[in-house]
Amino acid sequence: MTREKLEGIKAALGEATADERRRIFEILRAEFPIHELERKWNTSADLILEAISRSSDLTHRGIRGVIAEAAFHRTVVIPLVEQGWTDKTPAGDHPFDFLLSRGDLSVRVQVKMQRLEKQVPKLWKKNKELPLTPVYVVETQKTRSGTDSKGQSTRPYRFGEFDILAVAMHPSSGDWHHFQYTVANWLLPRVQDKKLISVFQPVPAEPNDDWSSDFLTAVDWLRKNRKKKISG
Repeated sequence: MTREKLEGIKAALGEATADERRRIFEILRAEFPIHELERKWNTSADLILEAISRSSDLTHRGIRGVIAEAAFHRTVVIPLVEQGWTDKTPAGDHPFDFLLSRGDLSVRVQVKMQRLEKQVPKLWKKNKELPLTPVYVVETQKTRSGTDSKGQSTRPYRFGEFDILAVAMHPSSGDWHHFQYTVANWLLPRVQDKKLISVFQPVPAEPNDDWSSDFLTAVDWLRKNRKKKISG
């Protein structure tokens, strides 16, 4: 197609009514699915989105978590691979979502969503007066519950199971590309068992000495092996 012909089509669309453009869009959508999943499931993206819209809040929470992982992959993993990193994330269920490596360095990343409570970003319990820089909450425990051979819950994360926590800040920022990162060993432990990571962690809206909005900064913190805990 020549540039002149393409410009002619654009001009014709500009002169068409909204109903006419909608009908043309429906014709093109039938030929060009938005995603391969439409072919795999033999359905449309519209129907998938409608099903999600009608689902429970628990389902919405799970889907937002999956979106956060996809956003991390697109925002962080793909650019890192282009810079020489390797995505070695294994298949299966693991206490981390991504395994990234470069040279002799391997980094396990767990991605979590900033917590919503009644559809509102939850503020850290000691920070509800909404300071200049709000401090929010991220929930750090596994989605699935269960027990091990000793009858203990398998839902808590243990220190050492992942290296960096990536928190999707979309609930407060509205931006799926906005993450805050910290070193996993800096997270607050459970009072009853210091080997376990506390369920709720404070995560600030802006970077500070404990959290960075740059993934490689958090990797640098990890490599320095500094012993500390985030401010709680």
